Amino acid sequence: AGLAGRGGGKMASTAAGKQRIPKVAKVKNKAPAEVQITAEQLLREAKERELELLPPPPQQKITDVEELNDYKLRKRKTFEDNIRKNRTVISNWIKYAQWEESLKEIQRARSIYERALDVDYRNVTLWLKYAEMEMKNRQVNHARNIWDRAITTLPRVNQFWYKYTYMEEMLGNVAGSRQVFERWMEWQPEEQAWHSYINFELRYKEVDRAPLLVIVHPDVKNWIKYARFEEKHSYFAHARKVYERAVEFFGEEHMDEHLYVAFAKFEENQKEFERVRVIYKYALDRIPKQDAQNLFKNYTIFEKKFGDRRGIEDIIVSKRRFQYEEEVKANPHNYDAWFDYLRLVESDTDAETVREVYERAIANVPPIQEKRHWKRYIYLWINYALYEELEAKASKRTRQVYQACIELIPHKKFTFAKMWLLYAQFEIRQKNLPLARRALGTSIGKCPKNKLFKGYIELELQLREFDRCRKLYEKFLEFAPENCTSWIKFAELETILGDIDRARAIYELAIGQPRLDMPEVLWKSYIDFEIEQEEYEKTRNLYRRLLQRTQHVKVWISFAQFELSAGREESLSRCRQIYEEANKAMRNCEEKEERVMLLESWRNFEEEFGTDATKERIDKLMPEKIKKRRKLQAEDGSDAGWEEYYDYIFPEDTANQPNLKLLAMAKLWKKQQQESEAAEMDPDKDIDESQS
Repeated sequence: AGLAGRGGGKMASTAAGKQRIPKVAKVKNKAPAEVQITAEQLLREAKERELELLPPPPQQKITDVEELNDYKLRKRKTFEDNIRKNRTVISNWIKYAQWEESLKEIQRARSIYERALDVDYRNVTLWLKYAEMEMKNRQVNHARNIWDRAITTLPRVNQFWYKYTYMEEMLGNVAGSRQVFERWMEWQPEEQAWHSYINFELRYKEVDRAPLLVIVHPDVKNWIKYARFEEKHSYFAHARKVYERAVEFFGEEHMDEHLYVAFAKFEENQKEFERVRVIYKYALDRIPKQDAQNLFKNYTIFEKKFGDRRGIEDIIVSKRRFQYEEEVKANPHNYDAWFDYLRLVESDTDAETVREVYERAIANVPPIQEKRHWKRYIYLWINYALYEELEAKASKRTRQVYQACIELIPHKKFTFAKMWLLYAQFEIRQKNLPLARRALGTSIGKCPKNKLFKGYIELELQLREFDRCRKLYEKFLEFAPENCTSWIKFAELETILGDIDRARAIYELAIGQPRLDMPEVLWKSYIDFEIEQEEYEKTRNLYRRLLQRTQHVKVWISFAQFELSAGREESLSRCRQIYEEANKAMRNCEEKEERVMLLESWRNFEEEFGTDATKERIDKLMPEKIKKRRKLQAEDGSDAGWEEYYDYIFPEDTANQPNLKLLAMAKLWKKQQQESEAAEMDPDKDIDESQS
């Protein structure tokens, strides 16, 4: 037994040791698997398997009352447990109540709905399901009670009111439905609720009971609907009053084109075309142009249908005015747009409107004080003044316009002589000569200009105030002594007045000026003056003095022609002598074309008045025209090729230059050599020539 015990103990310990050290399977291949499974994949598969359809529970057939009661008990316990877990989930309450309703346990269903309302009385679905249950089971009073409680508790839920009124109407309780609508309207609901009430009353022909929606929602569309409602039921006077009340209600601050379009179309349907025209014009004059596109369109269509030519022209003018308004609003300094706009307004508008547009236009003063930016702007003032004078016949306003413009111009930087002259001419037309002279005197004092002096002098000439003209010319020549035209005009004035000595003195002062803008014109005028006075010696002296300053070919030719036209016996010899002097003087002239011009003039003179000897002599003086080449250089100094030009070789110059004579003899020798070589090359030709 002891051995057995010892043996048994050893076996037990061995078994215990085997249990403590389990065998572990050795993995031979420790490489990762080809297809890896992540934790996300495991979770996703678990979620997908949850959605797998479970097999439906087996159908249970209830055969007696005990089984039915047992089933009801189990089902109610399940619903109660769900409600107890989360009381705020209203869907559990609704399912519970609907289950009781399916068993015709209406009292139990009511109890469940009431318990649910204690939990969340703001749930709209709960009230709707509760009332629908009562209506399904024809419990009308219970349903009314529920709807009353619902609209009292949640009066802003429109669905309760719609359902309540619909139920009463379906039951034929029109008075009750109207009473509900009136209670609803006390809460001033949205527009659709009012429309429902109106449609309800119209269904029962109670037109007078239709509520005034515009009192609560005074929108344009509601006023239009109200007026159309009256028109639809042939209450045309009422419809017109509605439109008039709407126009008065919105006033001029909140005008809407849709209201006036609807009003005009209503009057058009009533054949009141003059009222339509007045409505459109009233609206177009007051509504901003960018908000009146539809109004313009409807007005145009109306005039084309019922208007005359004048009406159509008016609407076209209105459209163009709108376009110009948009242009000047986009760019107020677009003066061309202002000119077009003013031209349109002047053609078909009253004086006050034209003045208003002019004032708006001239208010846009150029931002930069540079004359080029003011050139277009200043014509706005000119047109404004001319409009006031010629169209409006308002001389006082015209004077104010001119004076305002003159004050606006920055005369220290630039001025506009035309404005001063126009102002002076206006005052003369008004027979106000002192003001005209004062204006021109102020202009010369502030900003003297040639044009101002000329305009002032011309004015005094027309008035035959010659002493004033003399003083003005003196001031003018002090201001601009280089102006040859002024000297000439001053001298011509003295000539007209018969004061020859003063005229000659003026010319002498003029040619003595160190700087002149057109000296040739001045000298010519002085010479013509002396010729007119038949002072030929003085004329010759003038030519000589002029030739001391310039050796221009035209001066010589003019001098020669003067001597020819003097009409005396020695005129031909004097003329020929001047041509001789001119030819000698111009030998050293670089401009050979001028010398050629002189010789051609001389030749024409000799052909008309000369002898054969003089003609032969002038022919010998005529130059030879040859073609030459010269090298051109670019601006950077590089070669730019060759250029051909014509040069003149004068016989007198050739005789004085031996090199040119030697060159001519060399050319002659070369020509003879070429002829002899040609003869040697063709001996038969020489034989034929000898035989012949």
